[in-house]
Amino acid sequence: MTNPLLADFSSPFETAPFDLIKNEHFLPAIREAIKWAKSDIERIKKESRPTFENTLEALDRSGKKLSVISAIFFNLNSAETNDEIQKLAREISPLLTEYSNDILLDQELFQHVAQVFSEKEKLSLTPEQTTLLEKTYKSFVRNGANLNSDDAAKLRKIDQELAQLSLKFGENVLAETNKYVHFVEDEAEIEGLPEGIKEAAAQIAAEKGQPDKWAFTLDYPSYVPALTYAKNRNLRKTLFLAYNTKSAKGDELDNQEIIKNLLNLRHQRANLLGYASHADFVLEERMAKSPKAVMDFLESLLEKAKPKAEKEVEEVTEFAKKQDGLERLERWDFAYYSEQLKKEKYALDDELLRPYFKLENVIEGVFQTAGKLFGITFHPNTEIPTYHPEVTAYEVNDRNGKHLAVFYADFFPRPGKRNGAWMTSFRGQSKENGIDRRPHISIVCNFTKPTKSKPSLLTFIEVTTLFHEFGHALHGMLARGTYESLTGTSVFWDFVELPSQIFENWCYEKECLDLFAKHYQTDEKIPEELIEKIKKSANFQQGYMTMRQISLGLLDMAYHSKDPSAIADLRKFEEEVMEKTDLLPKVPGTMASTSFSHIFQGGYSSGYYSYKWAEVLDADAFELFLERGVFDQRTAISFETNILSAGGTEHPAILYKRFRGRDPKADALLKRSGLISA
Repeated sequence: MTNPLLADFSSPFETAPFDLIKNEHFLPAIREAIKWAKSDIERIKKESRPTFENTLEALDRSGKKLSVISAIFFNLNSAETNDEIQKLAREISPLLTEYSNDILLDQELFQHVAQVFSEKEKLSLTPEQTTLLEKTYKSFVRNGANLNSDDAAKLRKIDQELAQLSLKFGENVLAETNKYVHFVEDEAEIEGLPEGIKEAAAQIAAEKGQPDKWAFTLDYPSYVPALTYAKNRNLRKTLFLAYNTKSAKGDELDNQEIIKNLLNLRHQRANLLGYASHADFVLEERMAKSPKAVMDFLESLLEKAKPKAEKEVEEVTEFAKKQDGLERLERWDFAYYSEQLKKEKYALDDELLRPYFKLENVIEGVFQTAGKLFGITFHPNTEIPTYHPEVTAYEVNDRNGKHLAVFYADFFPRPGKRNGAWMTSFRGQSKENGIDRRPHISIVCNFTKPTKSKPSLLTFIEVTTLFHEFGHALHGMLARGTYESLTGTSVFWDFVELPSQIFENWCYEKECLDLFAKHYQTDEKIPEELIEKIKKSANFQQGYMTMRQISLGLLDMAYHSKDPSAIADLRKFEEEVMEKTDLLPKVPGTMASTSFSHIFQGGYSSGYYSYKWAEVLDADAFELFLERGVFDQRTAISFETNILSAGGTEHPAILYKRFRGRDPKADALLKRSGLISA
C-alpha cells in the first residue's frame, strides 16, 4: 500500500492529505525521505565545477519532501498530539538531527559551498542570491564544518541530546497542563466570574464526568478569567500555585534537571564552535548582534519602566486595601484587583467588551483588514483536508484574484494541543523553473470556546492575539522570494515579531473596529465611547507589563550568556536574577523557568528580548500609518513590498530603512507605553 506522505499530494493546492495520513505512515516516510534528500546531496557533490546554481540553489531545493513531511509531523505534535505521536517524535527527532548534521558536517559538500563563496565578488549575484550564499556558508561554519573529526562527533552527540531534551521538556509541560483540574461544588465560591465563564466551567466539569460542578484547568481560557474575576481569594491562590509550579514539583514531570542539561549542552556546543557562550553564538545572527547590546537594551527599558511599574503596583495595592482591607497584595491578587481598578478608572472591563467580539466576526474583521491593506481575500474550502474537525481551511487570493496561499485556522483548546498561540507553516514559498510554489500557513490559538447558550466571545487580549498571529501569517502568505530558506518568516528572530506586533495596532483604531466589532445579539456596532475607553486604557499598567517582559528577557540572558555549570539550585538562580524586576512578594515553590517553553522548547533561547526589540520597530513603523492614515495604500504597499514579501532576502536593517526612510527610533514605543510623555 502506498504511503500517502511519499506520494504526490493530490489534495487541492497539493495540501497535506490529513484524511489519508495515519500515525504509522510517519516513521517510514521520514526514513525514505531522508534517503531521497541524501541523493539530492550526492548529486550536488558530484558536480565537478561548483557554481551558484548547481550548489547553492540545488542545496536550498534539496530535501523538499522531507521538509514537508517533517512540518506536518511536528505541527501535529504541537496542535494535535497523543502518546503515539510523542513516542514517534522521540524516534524521529534524532533521525532528523543526524541528517542535518550529516549535511552540515559533510566536508566535501562544504568545500563546494566554500569554493562558490570564495568567488562571490566575481559572480554578479542579486542581493537575494548574495544573502543565500552568505547564509549557507555561515550555516556550515556555525554548525561545525571547520571542526576536526573528534569535535564533529561531539557536536553530533550534543545535538542529538538537545533535540531529545527539548522534546521531553515540552511533553512534561503539556502533561502537567492536561492532568490538572480543580472542581468547585458551591456556586458561591465562583462569585464574580462572568456568566459565560461560569457556563464554560460547568461545561468542562460535565465533560469530565462531574455535571453538577464547575471545573477549572490550566488552559488560558479557563485559568486567566479565574485569576481576573474570581472574588474567592483561595480559588485564585489554588489555581495560581498550580499554574506556576508546572514541572517544578520534583516528580516525574519535573523539568529542572532537563533545563540544567539543556543549558550546559548549549554552552558546550557554543564553546566547541569557538563562541564564549550560547548567547554569543545566537546573537551573531540577530539584529542585536551581542549579549552586551541586548543587556544595554533591556537595562535602558528597565530604567524607564520600573518607576512607572512601582507606581502602578502601589496604586493597585492601595485600591485592594481600600476595597477589601487587604493588608498584603499577593501575586494571585494582582490580576483581580487590577481588573477592578481598571473598571473603576475607565468604566471598562473585558465583560463589557466581549459581546462585541464574537470570534466569527473578529475573523472576518482580520480578513477585511488584510483586504483593505493588501487586497487579499479568504474563501473557506471544505475540499482541503484538515487535521481536526475544528480546523478551517481557506483558499487565499491576491488583489488580482490569483491564488496566493492556503490558510488553516485552529482556535480552541484541546487535550492534544499545547497552550498559547502560534503561527506555523506546512509548506514555505519558493520559485523554481518559473513556477511560484505558494505557501500553506496555519495559526493555532487557545481561545474561549462557545457554550450551549453563547458563541465564542473573545476578550480584547484574545482579539489582539488573533491579530498578532495573523500578522505572522501575512508574513508567510505574502512571501514573494525565490528560495524557501529566505522567504516568509525566515528572518532574524528579533525582526520576526515586527509583522505580528504591528498588526495588533489596528485593534485600537475605530476605522478597523467598525469593520467587525458588533454586538453578537443586536448587531449594534461597538459604541464610540467604548473605543475611546479602549484607547485610553491601552496604557493601563504598561509599566508592569513591560517589567514582566524585561524580567523574562533578563532571565533568558542570565541562563545563556555565561557558563551555566555553576547553577546548582535553579529556583534560587531564577529568584536572584528576577529580584531587580520583582514588584510583588515572592511565592515559595513557584518558578517561571520550568514551563518557559519559549526558550527551552521553542526557538527563543537568547532571543526573548526580541518581543520588546520588535515593539520598538512596530511602534515606529505604525507611526507612519498614523501620519498617513491607517489604511493608506502607499504605506501598506511599501510595508508589503519591503517587509512582508521580502522575508529574509536582505538584512532586516536595510529592509526596514527602505520602508521607513530611516533607522528606527525608540521614542514611538516609549510614548505609546506612557514611559515618556508624548
